[in-house]
Amino acid sequence: MAKKKRRIVEEKEEEYEFIPPEFDEREFILKDIYGTKVLFVITGLAVLVGVIGSLLYISLEGDLRWIIATLLAFATVLGMKKLLMLMKFRADLLEMKTMLGNYLLFLMLALGVCIVLINVI
Repeated sequence: MAKKKRRIVEEKEEEYEFIPPEFDEREFILKDIYGTKVLFVITGLAVLVGVIGSLLYISLEGDLRWIIATLLAFATVLGMKKLLMLMKFRADLLEMKTMLGNYLLFLMLALGVCIVLINVI
């Protein structure tokens, strides 16, 4: 019997070596600590805005009072970067993902505090 010819030629596999990028541990830790400080400030501000929103809700009458409390929270989120800069924080050092997480946390906490305080009455 005739021997079949191999038409597929095996090529050498390229050698791949993974080289991790340089990692600055000090910069990472400082950035993380800075983000935590901003988170604490935003948490305190959310509680304050929740209390103010509930006081507005209690003091006003009518069907639109819950809208006013909600708009207060959203208006504070829109001015959050300027508020942080007034408090001597550099919000531009944080990543956009981190700031979006902070904004969502602020909204949930402020509205949650407002609802809890309204339901006490």
